[in-house]
Amino acid sequence: MTVTSVGSWVRRFHTAPEDAVRLVCFPHAGGAATWYFPLSRALMPAAGVLAIQYPGRQDRRAERCVDDLGELADLVARELAAWTDRPFALFGHSMGATVAYEVGRRLERAGVMPLGLFASAGRAPTRWRPEMLHRRDDEGLVAALRSLSGTDTSLLGDEELMRMVLPAIRADYRAVETYRHTGTQRLTCPIHVLAGDSDEVTTLDEARAWHNHTTAPCEVSTFAGGHFYLTEHLPAVTSTITEQLTGWLRTNRPTAHGTTRFDA
Repeated sequence: MTVTSVGSWVRRFHTAPEDAVRLVCFPHAGGAATWYFPLSRALMPAAGVLAIQYPGRQDRRAERCVDDLGELADLVARELAAWTDRPFALFGHSMGATVAYEVGRRLERAGVMPLGLFASAGRAPTRWRPEMLHRRDDEGLVAALRSLSGTDTSLLGDEELMRMVLPAIRADYRAVETYRHTGTQRLTCPIHVLAGDSDEVTTLDEARAWHNHTTAPCEVSTFAGGHFYLTEHLPAVTSTITEQLTGWLRTNRPTAHGTTRFDA
């Protein structure tokens, strides 16, 4: 796997054509940018994936974890200002869907218009559940990860590696579980929801509620499977993304050029 680091936050696995749309991808809780390598490869050459690397994992393991979702969105939005010189869309899985949404709100407030948002396996921002996984002890947190099947089973069985990654996982869960949607601002870009039909973490009802968070159209695509349906249906997901990006590009939504300012 070839990984190109573009600053601290952005990872690029494949070089897309200059005129390709950019798809900015946000990992799930405990996830890393490399989770999007298969999607990046599958989308070439139609789109160039820019995967976000949160602090506290992999090559950023020595950095402070960010356990507040609003702060995380602030940091990413500022970083993405340099990447909005051509059409781009946002894609987030699970926690990443909420991070992508909050980043999109910040970009739109700054006058930068994404083509759209793909919300994958994520509850709509106002569909909050009272969960406290981040308060569990290490054994309890590992048990929760194992039940989701989103973490490499070999990693779960390696005690030393788990000690290294648990702080980032716990911070991610704290960020998403303490997040509360605030304000009345809705996105003006369209949202495409992708969901597993047997996902217990995000029900179809919770996924469909994304329509409340945009003034533009909101579509829903369902796939057989649970919370990590994407790994089982990559070709179908890739086709859905490519078709939707093509449609969004036809609407010719303008994107900002030059320097974007984000108020403190």
